[in-house]
Amino acid sequence: MNPKPEAGETRPPKQRQQPPFPEPAPELKWYERLNALNITMVLFLLATVISTPVLQGSGRNLQYFENFARFLSAFFPPDFSVLPEAIRALRESIQIAVMATFFSIIISFPLAAASSQNIAPRWLVLCARMVMNFIRTIPSLIWALIAVVVVGANPLAGVVALTIYSIGYLGKFFSDAFESLDTDIAKGLRAIGADPVQAFQHGMWPHAKPLVCSYALWMLEYNIRAASIIGYVGAGGVGLLLHSYQEFRMYDKFATVLLLILVVVTTLDFAGEWVRRQVTKRINNKALASR
Repeated sequence: MNPKPEAGETRPPKQRQQPPFPEPAPELKWYERLNALNITMVLFLLATVISTPVLQGSGRNLQYFENFARFLSAFFPPDFSVLPEAIRALRESIQIAVMATFFSIIISFPLAAASSQNIAPRWLVLCARMVMNFIRTIPSLIWALIAVVVVGANPLAGVVALTIYSIGYLGKFFSDAFESLDTDIAKGLRAIGADPVQAFQHGMWPHAKPLVCSYALWMLEYNIRAASIIGYVGAGGVGLLLHSYQEFRMYDKFATVLLLILVVVTTLDFAGEWVRRQVTKRINNKALASR
């Protein structure tokens, strides 16, 4: 028994026992710190150092800033007298982009499912990814040249070229979106008798919808810009105007067309952001209501 303290005597407070300090982690050797991320960063830095010779230029004193300022001054003020003609040509470019995006979305869905490791078998994934890699290897301008040779110099060539090119990217984007999803819900639906389409519709699609909409809108925005370029090779759209203005150094008219493209792309960007926000809000409300 502890003796009771006498009157006026104070007992010293108990000292708390300090917990033992954790032992320091052993220092890793340099090769033990290597992982995929570190190796990728090192390889990128090495490639940057090796690529520095391309910054040398021609070696002549070309007065870059003065040349750029003189070239830029030719764009101002823009010549708005070509506005009606530019609007008609831009409308055709938008139509080409819309149709190409529409067809590419339809074709990319099954291709993306076939290239998703959590949906398709391994052999089908490899085949589908090889197809998309081949499509992305060829630039859109080369696809436009091929389409012009096949179907002639008309807007249909632009639709064909951008459809093929967009499939390579949308298929990849959609596949990444599908692979990032949790498939347990879809597997559970399959276990209780749902067919594959129903399992995808109710188990995966609600979560993939914001990403799919975002990628589709991005592709539409890209196709509008690309449709302005493929006209250089005869695939329709506003590119023909840009090519003629550039050939005859009518940069003030060229600037008017660029301003129109800027307005369309910026409007589409704000519209896409609003659509993504609305879709995400709707999905979050459904998730809260189901709890």
